[in-house]
Amino acid sequence: MRHKTQRPTAADERGFTLIELLVVILIIGILAAIAIPSFLNQQSKAFDAAAKELAHSMQIATETYATDNSGNYSGLSVGILNQYEATIQTTSGNGNAYALAANGSATGYTITAASASDGDTFSIIRSSGVTTRSCSSPGSTPISGGCVNGTW
Repeated sequence: MRHKTQRPTAADERGFTLIELLVVILIIGILAAIAIPSFLNQQSKAFDAAAKELAHSMQIATETYATDNSGNYSGLSVGILNQYEATIQTTSGNGNAYALAANGSATGYTITAASASDGDTFSIIRSSGVTTRSCSSPGSTPISGGCVNGTW
């Protein structure tokens, strides 16, 4: 039997040592350093994906406009596209992608949507039956949402 004044042995003590706690904190810090940058990049990718989707909606509205005008894209504008598809946002705001430009001719068109985050632009160009896509970034900010060598 033990006296009340005796100190308990190491087997009776429970808890973590300072070294164990420091190792766990170090592991959590390393994992956070790896994960946080990839999470921050996801928001930029989402903004760019919204702009790409808007460019596609603008393309569908443009083709509808041409159908109504005997295959002619002349007179195309952002305002006209908004009349064909009310969800096409024509001005920046509310953190949404917006239609930057829409121009048409007798045989083709160029439509451009801008990302709300950093001004990345995504364009669809149709000329003489050939459709191409291009993208650009203002200044030195790289596009991270799927733009490869100026195309998407």
